Amino acid sequence: MKTIILAGGFGTRLQSVLKDIPKPMADIGGTPFLALLMDNMLRHGTDEFILCVSYLKEKIIDFFGNSYRERPVKYSIEEEPLGTGGAIKQAFDQFGIDRAIVINGDTFVQMNYAQFYSENETQMLSIALKKVSNASRFGKVETNGQYITRFCEKSSHTQEGLINAGIYIVHKHLWEYAPSSPKFSFEKDILEKHIAKLRVPFFVADDYFIDIGVPESYQKACRELKSVIHG
Repeated sequence: MKTIILAGGFGTRLQSVLKDIPKPMADIGGTPFLALLMDNMLRHGTDEFILCVSYLKEKIIDFFGNSYRERPVKYSIEEEPLGTGGAIKQAFDQFGIDRAIVINGDTFVQMNYAQFYSENETQMLSIALKKVSNASRFGKVETNGQYITRFCEKSSHTQEGLINAGIYIVHKHLWEYAPSSPKFSFEKDILEKHIAKLRVPFFVADDYFIDIGVPESYQKACRELKSVIHG
């Protein structure tokens, strides 16, 4: 099971608390957040990592090198920002990947990744969703019980609902739907544009979820993430 991690973001909203380090390397009780993500994926059967890196990439590459806990680590380097879709597609093309789990480098989700992976072996795309009490920051996802039917815009209204957890199983044939430009958004140019044609099944993650993209949630992760992981 290959895991692609999007680790190239600028972390603009965290600049007030992170100085000169890429967002995935944010310190959580003495451990980089990215290392906690990778440990979590190892517990579920990942045997190879591909890190999509760009901003301050040297700090990630210098820390992890070519292996992590005896598993290979490879790097797909964005010489200029490619967007989420462009970054994932470049990793697929660069390393000849047929199928992989893709996760965000700023979001920790506890779920059964091995089950998610095995149950969606023949799918072109599958997405993990998470039910939250306030979906306004993320935008709700609508389903018909079997497939995802719509991605809703972020809203100022607090409401419970399912959100995109940022965890995907992607098959190489999905790129038939990609724009011709090397730079594109996975969310806008693939998911939202083609969701009806793709008939995307979903998996609901029913355990711990945190996105460290804003200072408040980063501080929350600092307080509780390690205790969540170690039970």
